[in-house]
Amino acid sequence: MSIVQTIKSSPTLKKFVHWCLIPKYQARPRLWVKWFINPFFHQKGKGSVICRRTRVDVLPFQPFTLGDFSTVEDFATINNGVGPVYIGNNSRVGIGNVIIGPVTVGNNVIFAQNIVMSGLNHVYTDVTKPIHLQPVTTATITIEDDCWIGANAVITAGVTIGKHSVIAGGAVVTKNIPPFSVAVGNPARVIKQYNFVTQQWEKVS
Repeated sequence: MSIVQTIKSSPTLKKFVHWCLIPKYQARPRLWVKWFINPFFHQKGKGSVICRRTRVDVLPFQPFTLGDFSTVEDFATINNGVGPVYIGNNSRVGIGNVIIGPVTVGNNVIFAQNIVMSGLNHVYTDVTKPIHLQPVTTATITIEDDCWIGANAVITAGVTIGKHSVIAGGAVVTKNIPPFSVAVGNPARVIKQYNFVTQQWEKVS
């Protein structure tokens, strides 16, 4: 049995290891994890930059990768506590973004400011328990290559945004967006798509 399997099979040991990694009632890893453990588990590509005023709350038991020449701007938060976070090459995570895994971001993606993407949801159905004591569910968010996500957009769990799509500022995306589309509103709806026959962006009726 591997070390990971041994830890997972023992609730007491699992609780102790969790405490060693994260202070009680917190989501942020301890500094020793950030300094001495994470660099051996997580991949940071050539020329990539994580600005100083970010919260990179990543832990060794889930993947985190930042591709070549990608940037995470100041005041952004990235958390892989319940699911991996993959960010491709030449992508930019804007100021104040929040990314909670599981999230997969492609190449050449632009995130404007104050975007929230969370692959995590809380279960609330048992009214005899506080919500924070109930389980969580996860569903991967996928942002395909060449997308542009506008400021203050919200991307909900399980959503895929297709290649070269644009999400307008303030949109709340609750369903998949096809490739080569422009989506606006709450809930977001597609208003334009690229027509490869006419080679034009055309309104969707």
